[in-house]
Amino acid sequence: MRARSSPRLKSDAAVTSARFEQQLGRILEHAAEVFCEKGYAGASMRDIARSTGMSLAGMYHYFGNKERLLYLIQKDTFTTILSRLRAEVAEARDTEQALGRFIFHHLQYFLDHQQAMKVLSHEDDALSGAYGRRIADLKRQYYRICRELLHRYKKEKGLQFDSRIALLSLFGMMNWIYTWYNPRLDGGAERLAKEMGEIFFHGITSRGKPGSLSSGRSARRAQVRAPQTFERTQAGLSFT
Repeated sequence: MRARSSPRLKSDAAVTSARFEQQLGRILEHAAEVFCEKGYAGASMRDIARSTGMSLAGMYHYFGNKERLLYLIQKDTFTTILSRLRAEVAEARDTEQALGRFIFHHLQYFLDHQQAMKVLSHEDDALSGAYGRRIADLKRQYYRICRELLHRYKKEKGLQFDSRIALLSLFGMMNWIYTWYNPRLDGGAERLAKEMGEIFFHGITSRGKPGSLSSGRSARRAQVRAPQTFERTQAGLSFT
């Protein structure tokens, strides 16, 4: 007969897991600070150990090398924002609200984790092998969900615009705020999301109106495809 697990054992395991996650989160936060200050190439495991208060031997024992730490920072970031996006899509009353909530939660996460997001923006190509492939898959999932929302929005509104370029432009607008954001002047995520949402939605909506500049033949001839290097810098999101 199979022995049943003790409720106390289950509770202890849950507490241990929660403590581990809390400790891991603190270590990743300190690692992000070091990478942000020194750059990934310039940072050492000794720098990170000193910042976290963990011994250098302990850092190597639990993490192996700084590439794994960078991988865990990116994995935690993209897993979180991907989970939030899926929840917003599921709960939104319509496509436009889903996109609006996506903008807000993306900005909120960015403002709450500015150093981690800055590291992602500047260290996008640092991961290789299996680490790089896993992060690239998370990024593609995020990108595809957002692109499908834009496809749906375009169809519902009867608009004409390039969903891919529109989405990469939106990411660029949101993710480079660390270069200019001032909380005293710019407010929090709610105000930023409202302003950026208005710019984004009104901009793409005007393209579908008869007589708009972008609907003319001359505007179509003037369109320039963004170079790949620009696409890849949209907030460390390297979706292509």
